[in-house]
Amino acid sequence: LDWVAGEVVPIAPADPALKVPHMGWNDLVLNTDHPVFDGVKSGDHTYFVHSYHFEVADPALRLAHVEYGGDVTAVVGTGTKLGMQFHPEKSQDVGLRMIRNFLTWAP
Repeated sequence: LDWVAGEVVPIAPADPALKVPHMGWNDLVLNTDHPVFDGVKSGDHTYFVHSYHFEVADPALRLAHVEYGGDVTAVVGTGTKLGMQFHPEKSQDVGLRMIRNFLTWAP
């Protein structure tokens, strides 16, 4: 990502029983309000298939995360730019709501 400082790092769960790649449903934790989260709340499930995540240099740009043996970035954003680590298209109602919110967002 050239619009937000940070680095892509391997997921390294503290619990050795947690597998990498991280595949499956996880509870989203919203770090801040954002129009794309309208109607979405912490605890809603999103679907992941990944082995890496983005560690932001400025924590204010991490809009949401999940717990997977430690904090794993789920959504980053600044201004009109937004990036999601999970698969919104596979995240059923929550993902569809976020896609709809993004498409109707008028910054």
